[in-house]
Amino acid sequence: MMAEDEERRAKLASLTRCKQQGEKAYDDMYDAHSFADSDVCYSNAKEFFYDAIRLAGELGLTDEADTLSRRLIHIKAVFRSQFSH
Repeated sequence: MMAEDEERRAKLASLTRCKQQGEKAYDDMYDAHSFADSDVCYSNAKEFFYDAIRLAGELGLTDEADTLSRRLIHIKAVFRSQFSH
């Protein structure tokens, strides 16, 4: 039981970290000095959000996973409209 609690806490901490890093990568897209740099930031943001969505699913946090999925869709739309010209 304690191992399960520790594993859940570790996954929750990883989820929080992935969300924070994903948002930072998204913010960094705007500060990028070239398309290549913004593309790297976009790729990083996607990976962090994919990991966060996976962790939320593993933790049974379906509302959180849905929220994160919508956020990722938004980030993809922003990248396509503002950075991929």
